[in-house]
Amino acid sequence: MRNPSERLDGPSLFAFWGNDKPDSVFRFGTREFDWHSHVRGQFFFVENGLVHVQTSRGSWLLPPHRAGWIPPGVSHKIRLSGVVSGWGVLVTPDASQGLPAEPCVVGVSDLMGALVRRAANWQSKEQLDDEQERIVAVLLDEVRRARREPLHLPMPVDHRLLRVAMALLQHPDDRRTLADLSKDAGLSARTARRLFQAETGVTFMRWREQARLSHAMERLAHGDAVASVADGLGYATPSNFIAMFRRVYGEPPGRYFKRRGSSPGGLDAL
Repeated sequence: MRNPSERLDGPSLFAFWGNDKPDSVFRFGTREFDWHSHVRGQFFFVENGLVHVQTSRGSWLLPPHRAGWIPPGVSHKIRLSGVVSGWGVLVTPDASQGLPAEPCVVGVSDLMGALVRRAANWQSKEQLDDEQERIVAVLLDEVRRARREPLHLPMPVDHRLLRVAMALLQHPDDRRTLADLSKDAGLSARTARRLFQAETGVTFMRWREQARLSHAMERLAHGDAVASVADGLGYATPSNFIAMFRRVYGEPPGRYFKRRGSSPGGLDAL
């Protein structure tokens, strides 16, 4: 069978369920896929674990029960951590028009999930009938209307600023100020602050917070205790970290990961 992600012919949309079995079209598990791109746009969802997507513009985290979107032709690198099951949807460039132009993470409605389940039964079809085309149209409308999740970490382009960003990604508990960090990189604090805003679209403080959250999400998805994660990020108390997590994602970490079947650190009520 030809790889459906590289087909311009056939149905405008391929949908399928994946698992960690060797014969799965959309293989999950714990693995890495180096830099590559696809002819079709890729929309995917995981029921457990975590997906880390890296592009030239930054990185995205896909936790359980959210969906990730990668437009056609966008080069990316993917790391899967403990993903057992989920689904994927592959969309032709023509059908992708009107969908987000950049990779992103969105919420998944019950209707969206039901439509994907229906479309997954069409794998053997080379041409969709009128009813199926209408289902595809509704599914793509659901994707367009889906709420975007704040899980994007844009990266600066300036090599000096990139040095600052990489230092913080490697040591998320680093408490040094931007003035100290930029001095080591050969920049003034004022220039670093201006470049961060111009090249990433967010302030340095917001970027640092999102970098810490990205690190936290990966550790929480692996089952690390919230207290341990908070300590590793340099927070004085777990409650400070939980408050920050709630402010950004609208709910505390335990509730955010609840659908995985177990909450980080056993904090089911947080």
